[in-house]
Amino acid sequence: MTKTLKCISPVDGSVFAERPVVSQKEAEAVIASAKAAQKEWVARPLEERIKLVMAGVAKIGEQNDEIVPELAKMMGRPVRYGGEFSGFNERASYMAKIAEESLKPIIAEESDNFERRIEKEPHGVILVIAPWNYPYMTAINTVAPALIAGNAVILKHATQTLLVGERMAKAFAEAGVPADVFQNLFLDHDTTSHLIAGRNFGFVNFTGSVGGGRAMEIAAAGTFTGLGLELGGKDPGYVMDDADVEAAAETLIDGAMFNSGQCCCGIERIYVHSSNYDAFVKKAVEIVSGYKLGNPLNEDTTIGPMAHVRFADVVRKQVADAVEQGAKPMIDVGLFPEDDGGAYLAPQILVDVNHDMDVMREESFGPVVGIMKVESDEEAIRLMNDSHYGLTASFWTQDPARAAKIGAQIETGTVFMNRADYLDPALCWTGCKDTGRGGALSEIGYQNLTRPKSYHLKKA
Repeated sequence: MTKTLKCISPVDGSVFAERPVVSQKEAEAVIASAKAAQKEWVARPLEERIKLVMAGVAKIGEQNDEIVPELAKMMGRPVRYGGEFSGFNERASYMAKIAEESLKPIIAEESDNFERRIEKEPHGVILVIAPWNYPYMTAINTVAPALIAGNAVILKHATQTLLVGERMAKAFAEAGVPADVFQNLFLDHDTTSHLIAGRNFGFVNFTGSVGGGRAMEIAAAGTFTGLGLELGGKDPGYVMDDADVEAAAETLIDGAMFNSGQCCCGIERIYVHSSNYDAFVKKAVEIVSGYKLGNPLNEDTTIGPMAHVRFADVVRKQVADAVEQGAKPMIDVGLFPEDDGGAYLAPQILVDVNHDMDVMREESFGPVVGIMKVESDEEAIRLMNDSHYGLTASFWTQDPARAAKIGAQIETGTVFMNRADYLDPALCWTGCKDTGRGGALSEIGYQNLTRPKSYHLKKA
């Protein structure tokens, strides 16, 4: 019997989409075709590859009216927010813009006697394993620069957003990217691991859980296959004594609750200087109390269901455990009668929290945030670093020098001042500790999607 992958819609619990998985033998045949096609693809001029990739991006934009409700049905994001094409296009466009400069050879010597240079060669076939929470934007982070650099790409998308990879591969093929150069595969976990262990890929980029990242490392062990891993997060915000409290609350709470809290760099814990604590909590509660939980296909819905019941159950348990340990919930769940005990989950703000509670230490990935009062930068730094994760940290102050000084002491991949929950394609998207390793986007993204090859040519 053929195994299938099923996308269960969080909107109503129905099976929204279903696809059969391919066997290892079938997958290896697809990869072989990709390897053959990559040789011809990399031989094309860079300008041509860029043009075709951006045509594929544009094709996705043309489908946005179909994609937005499709995403709502697959993973629950309200249609009022309009989908992901803006960020999808921004990231691809920036990587296209910097491609020529980023991929040009490094010249050590060009003389009558010697030519010494470092070329940047594509890895060959790259496997991109993309997550469901921002399925288009997270995928394009690697897909666009990998193709531009001359690689072929195999995309394996999350089951929760089953149709995204299929739609992307079809759009890029319609735009002129050779079909064998960019292919979507429906794979189960075991086959994926066997393919990686079999040295089928030159590089693997995975965005997902810490457990998934460990599985990637285990599969790749001994193969010397390069890995890019963006895993969990528990991103902090710190509101200092000189902060604009209104602006801090509006941005940090949006960063904690947008997409039902299912953001890679969403804010999951907030530390507020005692002088601003009461005002910040008051504003935060006011913001969240005004949300409308409901069907994501309705235009008045501001917060939709979580992508799956099991994700909502994790958050419910964290909140219940924290309250049992002394945390105080600030949001009246009676304001959210749509909370059905399933995928629809009322947002929550917790105070009187501490780092003995899972809600302040383990990834929630849902619409809950804990707020703690601090008395100094030193206390805030200690608490922000008291985490297994390190993706982003958001500081709120009028003093850039102070933010930079604190940022230098924080174990994180990105430091924000007076903003949060944003991925800048000009900067490297990276993390430390259990958040993973490697880096996407920026010039560094191209470095990870290519390998250096040195030429030492003696002319005489």
